[in-house]
Amino acid sequence: MNALRRREFLKQVGISAAALPFVIGLPSLGLASPARPRQRLIIVFSPNGTIPQAFWPEQTGRDFKLKEIMEPLEPFRERLLVLHGICNKVRGDGDNHMRGMSCLLTGIELFPGNIQGGSDTPAGWASGISIDQELKNFFQRGEETRTRFGSLEFGVGVTDRADPWTRMSYGGPNQPIAPISDPYQMYQKLYGQIKDKEALQSVLDDLQQDLQKVCKLISAEDRRLLEEHEALVRQMEKEITAAARQKLRVGPPALEEGVADQNDNVPRLSRMQIDLLVNSFVNDMARVATLQYTKSVGQARMNWLQISDNHHSLSHEPDKDEAAMAKLVKINKWFCGELNYLLGKLSNTPEPGGEGTLLDDTLVIWANELGKGNSHTLDNIPFVLAGGGFGFEMGRSLKFDKVSHNRLFLSLAQAVGHPLATFGKPALCDGGPLKLS
Repeated sequence: MNALRRREFLKQVGISAAALPFVIGLPSLGLASPARPRQRLIIVFSPNGTIPQAFWPEQTGRDFKLKEIMEPLEPFRERLLVLHGICNKVRGDGDNHMRGMSCLLTGIELFPGNIQGGSDTPAGWASGISIDQELKNFFQRGEETRTRFGSLEFGVGVTDRADPWTRMSYGGPNQPIAPISDPYQMYQKLYGQIKDKEALQSVLDDLQQDLQKVCKLISAEDRRLLEEHEALVRQMEKEITAAARQKLRVGPPALEEGVADQNDNVPRLSRMQIDLLVNSFVNDMARVATLQYTKSVGQARMNWLQISDNHHSLSHEPDKDEAAMAKLVKINKWFCGELNYLLGKLSNTPEPGGEGTLLDDTLVIWANELGKGNSHTLDNIPFVLAGGGFGFEMGRSLKFDKVSHNRLFLSLAQAVGHPLATFGKPALCDGGPLKLS
């Protein structure tokens, strides 16, 4: 129900705005918003920029041809939306790799900090929430869209190091969210049985009481920190309850045993994580997920592609180095092949309790922290959308005139009924949501 209809209803009936929440859902009044189909979002990240001449289609509109890097997506060409001209215009502290990574989904500056990169100004974590977490919070507020976890953060080849080059999801200012890079750990999170649940619940109850006692003895600033700890305890309690209620539509996937979380196993780890992600969506454990391959300044060595150079160093080579460019095309094409596997799994999985497939109700976004590795540009960030569920007109290649990526995120929010006026840095939202439908 939009604001105009609300005002008209209040005026005609002669009731106060305070009564609206109690009557808006009454079927006979016809005021309730129509139920939305299930909507899901997956953001896939690969690092160190792309090779523009082997990536961007020459044509715009529907009659476009995929270049070499995106050839694996040919089976899904009619379900793609290729967006050229989307730029990360966030400036401030940190180098372009840092801002490319930690501002990719937040659209806002990094805090000042002590992590020194390739610029004159060291930086810290992002100063705002990321769009995946913003949409997760929005979904979690609704009874029909609430899920056990809300969002799941998958990693592939992401090291334990924590800095602005390794984190793209943020729960809020200064709140980086680490992806889970070990599929066995993710499996345990999703499907592990909680032992001695009653004993754990008792410990949490006691812990909450103890925190409330301490709250009376500390300063207002410390009290805010304590409230964050209390929120974590409450979240743990909710997950225990949700785990007890959850009835799986399908059983968990069978994971290959003994695959160590190390560089040469990245191809196998990737497929394991994708299988877990799709299975978690089938069981409606979350409606938002991220899948992060390595990290910004990632030094992975794609030995399975017979490439011994590390990815980041290779991405610094000049355009005239044809051998290096060919290797980078091969690397980026491999990432695209993993995206193809994800889209294939989604398109071959029926929508639980509905029509069509998971892909029909899932929007997948493939992104990067840089437009081009050797120039470190934040212009023309590779944004490729695939699938459905958000009402965008797919099967097109579009070129924009260097628009801020904040505006893309406004489009995502409004597509799920979250009417944000700004997201991230407000000044970068001028022009409003991009017209994608």
